[in-house]
Amino acid sequence: MNSEAYAVFAKDKLHVTFKNLDLLITAFTHRSYLNEHKRNVKEHNERLEFLGDAVLELVVTEYLYKNYPDPEGILTNWRSSLVRTESISAAAAKYGFEEYLRLSRGEKRGTDRARAQILANSFEAVIGALYLDQGYEAAAVFITESILSTFAQILESGSWMDPKSYLQELAQSQEAATPIYKVMNEDGPDHDKTFIVGVYVAGVLRGQGDGPNKQSAQQKAAKAALVYYQNR
Repeated sequence: MNSEAYAVFAKDKLHVTFKNLDLLITAFTHRSYLNEHKRNVKEHNERLEFLGDAVLELVVTEYLYKNYPDPEGILTNWRSSLVRTESISAAAAKYGFEEYLRLSRGEKRGTDRARAQILANSFEAVIGALYLDQGYEAAAVFITESILSTFAQILESGSWMDPKSYLQELAQSQEAATPIYKVMNEDGPDHDKTFIVGVYVAGVLRGQGDGPNKQSAQQKAAKAALVYYQNR
């Protein structure tokens, strides 16, 4: 993809004209791409990601502090829900980041989980590039449009809570029962296992999930069960 395409992306999606377009191109450059293009490409996006992560946290924290008088613990949970990988990778996908990513051939064939992480990292890197090229206000506008605009939905759905904690709250209020997690299956060698966990409420399977460890599988199972309770 040529530099003109990135300039168009900046105007259409970020509503700015980059003074240093190389910053934006670097924001989309994964480490793996650099390994395959050492002659032509000198930098990947990890330093910009480091910067963008800090800007993102500051903008979100400032917004929550100014608009909500809630205790620190609640504000921290809300902030975590807004800046977690799932939230920012979803925002990156919505803004069409994927087609602009510069990846190695191997990474292009990666798993959905790996791709979500790459999208999240590039999102933070773009924020870092925006901050350096256009300043704090431009970065804050983009974060407000792409991330903070989802906050009302996060509050309404309760997704800001840890899925297991939220499920326990719903299960106890609706069925007077506490969720119980059971490993239904585990597969693969010790260094690369996949666990399938089911969550039962009042003896009934309400959701199941898989993951590389029991904790992540439990989280997925809880999310699946939440869909059941939210649709009752």
